[in-house]
Order: sequence, then structure tokens, then C-alpha cells
Amino acid sequence: MRCHYCEWRCELGMDRFGVCKMYYSDGEAIRERFPRRWCSFGVIGIEAIPFYHVYPGSRCMTIGTSSCNFHCRYCANAFIAKRDPAEMQDELLDLTPTDMVKTARKLGCHHIVFNVNEPAVSMDSLRELAREAQNAGVTMGCLTNGYTTPESTEILASLFSFFNISLKGLSPEFNREYIGIPSVEPVLRTIRQLAAIRHVEVATPVIQGVNDHELDEMAGLIAAIDPEIPWHVFRLLPEDEMRDTPYPNIVSVNSLLEPARGKLANVYFHNFVGSEWVNTLCPSCGSVAIERFSLGCGGDKLQRFLCPGARCSSCGHTIRLLGDRVAWNDGGGAQ
Repeated sequence: MRCHYCEWRCELGMDRFGVCKMYYSDGEAIRERFPRRWCSFGVIGIEAIPFYHVYPGSRCMTIGTSSCNFHCRYCANAFIAKRDPAEMQDELLDLTPTDMVKTARKLGCHHIVFNVNEPAVSMDSLRELAREAQNAGVTMGCLTNGYTTPESTEILASLFSFFNISLKGLSPEFNREYIGIPSVEPVLRTIRQLAAIRHVEVATPVIQGVNDHELDEMAGLIAAIDPEIPWHVFRLLPEDEMRDTPYPNIVSVNSLLEPARGKLANVYFHNFVGSEWVNTLCPSCGSVAIERFSLGCGGDKLQRFLCPGARCSSCGHTIRLLGDRVAWNDGGGAQ
């Protein structure tokens, strides 16, 4: 039986687990090998995930499972994403969907966000969790590599309200050598499909001298889908097989982003301390609408929210947001 969750479309059997090694087939259906097994959960501000245009200031419980359908040479989570998931099971948490949602509510979280590895490798567990979360009034979001089939993307859209999709590079050569996939086209298709029905932000990790020359083309592709999609350009700090690669030069990468700022309303450049390019500017008058502080490496923080009602306080232009400003300590779903 062929798996339909991602574009590898692996042939599965009782002892054939596919690229991600997270599914098998019993001849009747595709089954998850390790249901309800979580590698982590923690509490973090939504800007640090990063989502810049989703309920600014809100509190999230972040979660993950194991494995991935990519093989990124620079992966910061390789100890989870690239290990054989069967070898990790003694290290994982066995929590029911009810346990997970109760924990999120107890911690005062407004959302649950899947952000450690690829959600497409744990569809059954996420279906169960989403049902429980929806019943409890807790919204869910995720980070995804976007390498899903159209039917799988529809499933993800039914589970999550907001997405950050990773657009890592464009050329077949880059994707084969650094990501382990033959083409970026399924990822672009997923961005188009989800942007039409859900809130989408896009993230691109930059490796200087490898994919930085593609930034302007990426901006054009995103703008053709929707010029108001927020684009997070990360100064990649490579790990795993590329841990000895020099970090990108901030000035050089920022200069490459200047043309993109004329195509997209919200271009952010961060993942380093003190970035000057993490604020949301009004597309009409250029005033600061949302001010943030960059602590680097997933430490971005809301400073000032200057667009009440999602309107620029200077000119009244609408700032595209999913939800309004949320106070960190307003209690969220806590009981």
C-alpha cells in the first residue's frame, strides 16, 4: 500500500516503513508506528517560533514527535529528525491528547504549536490532538517543510489554523545535495494551497554562497502567491554535517534582501541578537506597527503593539494579522 502523506509516496508493508520510518501498512490502512509519543513540550512566546502575524504576544505550548521526511545536512534538530525513530522510543513521552491539552491549559497557553520536526510524519496522533484541542478551544499551528501531497495538505489545513512553511532553496541541485529531495515544486504547491485557506508565513534559512543568490527569486515567487505573506529570512547557524560552515555575513545577506523589500510587505531578517529587521512596518506609510526585540536563535519578543484593531496608528492602513494582541498573562486556556 502506498503512503499518501508526503511526496515520497512510499510503498509500505508490515515491515516496510518508508523514508520517515514512521508508518506501516497492515494491508487495510496506513498506520502510525509510534502513536502519541512526544519528544518534548515547552512554553514559548509566539514570536520566538516564529509567527509574527499571529496573535501577537500570545503564549504557546510547543511540541514534537520524532523523525522527518527530509535529510537536511545542516539540521539543528538532527538528534530528533535524523535518528531512527525506533531507537528513540525509550526517551519519548507517552501522553494522550487529553493529557496534552490539559497541560497546555494548565500552563496558560493560548495555542499548541508543532515545531520540532515534520508534522506529516505523525498524522494520526495530530488528528487526535487536534480534535481534543478544538473541543477545548485551543488553536493549533505548525512549522512544516511543505513536502506534502495535495490530499495530505488538506488534512493539515483541517488540523492547524496557522503555518510557517520552510522554503529552503529553489534549484534541483541545492535540494538534492543539501535537503535530499529531487525538487522544490511540491513545497511551492503547498504554499499556494495553504495560503488560499489559512494563515501562512514562510521561512528561509540562508547559507552564504549556497542559496543566498536565490533570495530575490524566492521573494518573487512568494509575492506572486500573496505579497503580504510574511517572509522570515534566517541567518542559518548550521549544525550536524555542516557545523563547521561559517555563519552568514549579516551585512551581505541584508543587502541581498533590499530588492525583496520592494516585492513583499513583510520581510524579516533575524536569528541573531539585536536584528534591526524584526519590526512590522505599515505597508502604506512605513510607520512601525509592531515593534519586536531579537534575542537571536528563537528568542524574538514582542516589545510594543502599535496597531490596535489591526490598523496602523499613523495612517489607519490595515495590518494583516490572524487575531489581535494577546497578553502573555491573560490566562489563556488555564483552569
